[in-house]
Formats: sequence, structure tokens, C-alpha cells
Amino acid sequence: MRRKVTLAASVAAVMTAYLAIAQTGASAADGLLSQGRTATASSTESAAFPASNAVDGNAGTRWSSAFSDPQWLQVDLGGTANVSSIVLDWETAYARTFNLQISANASTWTTLKSGLTGAAGRQTVAVSGSGRYVRVQSTARATQWGVSLAEFEVYGTGGGPTTPPTVPPGAVRVAEFLADCPASHRLPDDPIIFPNMPGASHMHSFFGSETTKASTTVTDLINANSNCNPSIDKSAYWIPTFYNNDVPVEPTTGIFYYLGEGVSDALIATTQPFPLGLRIVAGNAKATGPDDNTISRWSCLGAGDAGSSHDFVTCPAGSMLESYLDFPHCWDGVNLDSADHKSHMAYPVNNACPASHPVVVPKLRQVMRYPVSGNTAGFRLASGRGYTMHGDFFNAWPVDEMARRVNDCIRPIIKCGANGRP
Repeated sequence: MRRKVTLAASVAAVMTAYLAIAQTGASAADGLLSQGRTATASSTESAAFPASNAVDGNAGTRWSSAFSDPQWLQVDLGGTANVSSIVLDWETAYARTFNLQISANASTWTTLKSGLTGAAGRQTVAVSGSGRYVRVQSTARATQWGVSLAEFEVYGTGGGPTTPPTVPPGAVRVAEFLADCPASHRLPDDPIIFPNMPGASHMHSFFGSETTKASTTVTDLINANSNCNPSIDKSAYWIPTFYNNDVPVEPTTGIFYYLGEGVSDALIATTQPFPLGLRIVAGNAKATGPDDNTISRWSCLGAGDAGSSHDFVTCPAGSMLESYLDFPHCWDGVNLDSADHKSHMAYPVNNACPASHPVVVPKLRQVMRYPVSGNTAGFRLASGRGYTMHGDFFNAWPVDEMARRVNDCIRPIIKCGANGRP
């Protein structure tokens, strides 16, 4: 949407730019860390004004938000940096008041400056802080429009490498890394849906963290042992227990793939690591039929001609029953959980994340292989029929390890193993 620039606004912009130039001496000794980095935002006015425009080094492009308060834009510096100043090149639709924040993990934020007053044109703010992610948080718009930045420049020292990772010769061009986690234990607990309520859930089979229970917190996970390969993955994964003639049967292993797919390659390149403590639920435990808002599917390992279904399928002798479940991988960029445990996440639409959930994170694919075959009459899940298959994920990957895998495997579209290497 085009907006008129008044003479007064133009004069103000020129004066603001002059003052900014006069005040940038402190940042001149430091480098520009944000240009070309991955930027995400709370919203965009349209596809023509993405967050990436604010860090492309082109004053002729801009990011513009939806027409509401509050809004934010953040940039991933690629690694820990010491930040000394921030330059905001506001369009005429600027933030009347805003805060500047910094974070090590894009989850827990420290305020660098609060209650700042914006103005059209370039505005330089001296700051002092250390972190990987820097955010401008607009608390009130100055106009009826959204807030809009031609450039968001972060100056300092450090940050990540300025060149993308080298694609090794012979690398498989699939954006993937994984964790292989055997079943650990069973409990009628669910620390996401029924936190601090032991016994309130149907029976779950847990993978990864060896101590997950109703009262589990992210701190508990970080300090507990994991049976995953790699063992540095301290996350908790759980599913409804599978029964054959009322006898519990655990999968031979649980394989949890972290993928870059479902969005365009350009958006895969902007994938952000899961923030520490993020909780995600996929599937529909209360489904009453195979088409009742469920995305889980069943098939047979090594017997593709058996087909696939939302409900159990009959597998030939010598094969195994497989369950696949894909988790949503568009995040709202703010909440680690939500009241219904789903609203903070969304699935892509037309190879892009919706404006309400602009942050692309890895797609988690849960694959379970059960050592059963033949007649399905005795098969059930603790939650009901096969179409009630669902999965829960409580992220406790070390921040640096998750970030490395996203940077080295997902963004450049390289297939990596459990060690996060091609």
C-alpha cells in the first residue's frame, strides 16, 4: 500500500539521518553484523514486505507489519555477538514507542533499551549487550498503518560466519538430521496436557529423556539422562502406548527426523532452531474416525504394496507395522506453548508459513516401527483406534547443538546423521 510522504516528514527524515550520521562514530569501529542474516517478524503486511527486506542492505525495500499493536522484528546474528549499537531506518510508518532486546536462544529476552521514541528516517541507539538474536519490539504505532523498516542494522563484534557452510562432495541434498531414541518407560502421565497431574492421562510410551513424568520441566530434562543417539538430545517425546491383544508392545525404536520440507527452498534457508522449552503436540487423540482431523498414517515396513491408512493396516508376515506423524513447523515466534497446546504452531499453506505463524522451524517427523503383523483385530492404542495416534515433543536440545544442526543440515539442504554431520 502506497503512502504519501509530507514535506514536514521529509525534512524530519533528513534531520534524523544527519543526526544519525553524526552519532555513529561509536559503531564505526564495529562491524555490521545483521546484513544478509535470517530475519523473522511477528507479521507482514503482505508477501511484498517480508522481514528479510530489513536486513538486505537495500534502502529501497522494506519490512512492513500488519496494522495492529504490538509488533516485532528480530535478526539471527548466526552466533553470539557483543552488540554496541542498533540503527533503525524507519519508513514514515514508524513505531511511536519501542523496545530493543537481545537473546541467546530467541526464547528468553533481555531488554537493552525500553520506552524509546521512534521517528521517520534513520535512528541510532547505543546499546551494550551480548547474544545471538536482536529484536526491535514496537509497542505502539505512530500511524494507522503497521510499522515499517527499510533497514535494521546491528553493529558490534562476533556473530556467526559470514559465508554459508560448504556442501561436502557427494552430500545428499535432503534437509535432515535425526535422533534415534528407544522407548524408555511407560506412565499414564502427560506433562504438556496434564502438567503436575500424575495418572490423569491414558498410558504413554516415553522416548529420549529417561525421567519424563507429569511434573517434568525443561530444567528437569536438561539435567536428566537421555537414551537417544545422540545423547546430547535431552528432549522428551511420547506417544500413546500400542497394545496387541491387551499386551503392550513398544516400537523397535523411535526415530525422530528433523526436516526442512513443506516450504520453499528460500524459506528452508531461513529455518530457525527450536527455542529451548518449546512444546508441540501433533495428531488428534480424540479422533472418532479416520478422517477426523488426523494426519497420522500407518503402513508396512518393506511392503509398500500393502498401502497406507489413517487406521491400522494388515502387514504381511516378516514385515513390521509403521506409524508416521508429521508435526507442525510454523511457529508464532512468541509462545513456547498455548492454552490448547496447538495454537502457537501451524502447518504451512502453499509452501509458506501463514502470517500468523511466520517463523519456520524444522519439521519433526515421528516414525515408529512395531514388531507386529497380520490381523489387526487385537491392535489398539491407549487412546483408541489407529487414527488416534498422536505425539508430544518437549524440546531440550542444547541451544548451540540445535543451532549448529539447523545451520549445517537444514538451511543448506544437506542430509546429516544423528551426529549432525553429513
